[in-house]
Amino acid sequence: MVKSVDSINIFMDSQAVGRMGLSPERLCIFEYAPEFLLNGFSISPFYLPLRAGIFTARREPFDGLFGIFNDSLPDGWGNLLLDRYLRSKGIQLQHLSVLDRLSIIGSSGMGALRYEPENRIVSTHSLDDIEEIAREVKRIISEIDYTETIDALVEKGGSSGGAGPKVLLHNDDGHWIVKFPSSYDSTDIGQIEYQYSLVAKKCGIEMPETKLFEEKYFGARRFDRVGEKRVLMHSASGLLYANHRLPSLDYVDLIKATLALTKNMEEAYKLFRQMVFNVLTGNKDDHAKNFSFLFKGGQWQLSPAYDLVPSSGFNGNHSTTVAGEGNPSRNHIFEVAKNGGLKTKLVHDIFEEVYGLCPEIRKVNF
Repeated sequence: MVKSVDSINIFMDSQAVGRMGLSPERLCIFEYAPEFLLNGFSISPFYLPLRAGIFTARREPFDGLFGIFNDSLPDGWGNLLLDRYLRSKGIQLQHLSVLDRLSIIGSSGMGALRYEPENRIVSTHSLDDIEEIAREVKRIISEIDYTETIDALVEKGGSSGGAGPKVLLHNDDGHWIVKFPSSYDSTDIGQIEYQYSLVAKKCGIEMPETKLFEEKYFGARRFDRVGEKRVLMHSASGLLYANHRLPSLDYVDLIKATLALTKNMEEAYKLFRQMVFNVLTGNKDDHAKNFSFLFKGGQWQLSPAYDLVPSSGFNGNHSTTVAGEGNPSRNHIFEVAKNGGLKTKLVHDIFEEVYGLCPEIRKVNF
């Protein structure tokens, strides 16, 4: 049974980061732990600078939660699983606060943060075979509200981001995210995404290791884990308080935010290269949660790219606009570079390189 919590303590590994509660207006209030103030760093530089005192979250866009902690919560698929499981246990979802949901995530979330007290759901069923997991996923997306193994699906996929079905798999080969077709995907979506990941690597885009499980389910090695060490991860959505469900960012914003966060021009060029790839290959589902940053070696850097697959986006437009345009031309691409302070020759070289290396999956020709 999920126990309601009044406050939660936040940790990275064994180090206390801070604590969080709720104001009378149901807004989250947070303060850094004294010891973290002495030797820690800002976990969300634009909204939670490292200083003493109480921070109060905005109401929108995260229902009164800070962006960095909203990154720990599941998205479409994970919420679907968790809510169905909780309803099956007679729990009224409207009574769950964001703190309650973070306590359910506990130590199972993406990134480095973990939450106590932990009310994590631990399965009584074993669900390790990929094909068996795929069958259970099909039952869920076929609108069967409950299966006996839903607790196992919650345990394996209930803390993952993204709208589509997936599980977090830990085996002898490390930590992986494995995806399964949704109700609106083609049956070969796994092979398609795998092909795109290989071409993206060829185009010079930093990618996690990818492979096909059972020759059809796309898998990517988790970049928020290095061995068994957890890595702090912050989505562009959580960093900038940008609603990923609606168009809320432009690539100019992303490049400027990347420069401000990382203090490294190379990271901005990496993002520009990924934008070019997204435009040329018709990946229009390039919303604010499909870009992330990692804190490694004492500094922020752009994460490896992910979710690179053709998609329709928001009403047929890129979810992140390109110099204000949802269906951009070549000129819009270079306008982003100009407004982001990138060098003209270098961005033209990047464009020509990516354009020439992705003809087999290119959807847009300029």
